[in-house]
Amino acid sequence: MVAQRLIINSGNSDYPAGHPGPPVRIVVTQGESGTAIANDLAAQRVVAKAATVIDKMIKRNIVGIAPGIHLIQSALPSDEALIQLLDQKRIVDSIYVLPGSTEADILKELHLVTSLTQKDDLKAIVPFYPNPRNSLEGQLAPVQYSFQPGTSTHEALQQMLKSFGEEVSATKLGAGYLKFTPYQVLTIASMIQIESDPADSGKVAQVIYNRLRIGMPLQLNSTVQYALGLRGEIGLSIKSTQVDSPYNTYLHVGLPPTPISNPSITSITAALNPVPGNWLYFITVKPHDTRFTDSFATFQSWVALYNHNVSIGLFK
Repeated sequence: MVAQRLIINSGNSDYPAGHPGPPVRIVVTQGESGTAIANDLAAQRVVAKAATVIDKMIKRNIVGIAPGIHLIQSALPSDEALIQLLDQKRIVDSIYVLPGSTEADILKELHLVTSLTQKDDLKAIVPFYPNPRNSLEGQLAPVQYSFQPGTSTHEALQQMLKSFGEEVSATKLGAGYLKFTPYQVLTIASMIQIESDPADSGKVAQVIYNRLRIGMPLQLNSTVQYALGLRGEIGLSIKSTQVDSPYNTYLHVGLPPTPISNPSITSITAALNPVPGNWLYFITVKPHDTRFTDSFATFQSWVALYNHNVSIGLFK
């Protein structure tokens, strides 16, 4: 590693507390050394001396600062400077991929990041799990990202795919589940993400597997809502269930052609570890009250209860 020259300011080794100056932008590049970052902090008068910050980084075992543009105050004590530098909320143009978000959502967010070069070139990106549609859906890890200025949206998506690979390496997704391939399990996890609360995700996974096992249509509102761009809607009209789309699991038996969201590790784990049960039906009759049964008659009675609860505003 090339040695970095320290920028040493004359005078005190630290600025006094309680008198911050105007904010400045500190650009941190991928893999940049702590010495280089400390030099920049001193050069922009965020801290009085780089050596003071380096000493505190070593003592606190701070080994990496997130890349991106950090908007932090100037004239800070070194302790406060490090606190602000480690605060993810101070990274300008960072994005957080929410569990359940779609590829379209993420592209929209990337296009709002002014420090990125807008170059998608999606067809040239190889998904972590190759698929006939070359879709990235489901394979963009739901974490916070910040990018070095000048990064293209193409490169940003590739970084997200890399993060996805790192995230799922801690699971058994690569081995699949029963007769289902890793990509099919990921697709199931993407539906679980939309259809259930974390507490019920293992049971919802079992319902999906039970229906697939007997050749029963999945009949999941989430897949039709994905096809129609209606995500977030509570119900689904009868007309919507007749839409001509491979994502319409009311009309087509089996899985949709791709995932329908980017699932969390919790949902992926649920898809790999379903809770044993003979359930074929589930419905959330009111917020945080999801019920499971193998009886269609019981399910129908719960549908009536659900409709009543919608009418009195419990889902608002």
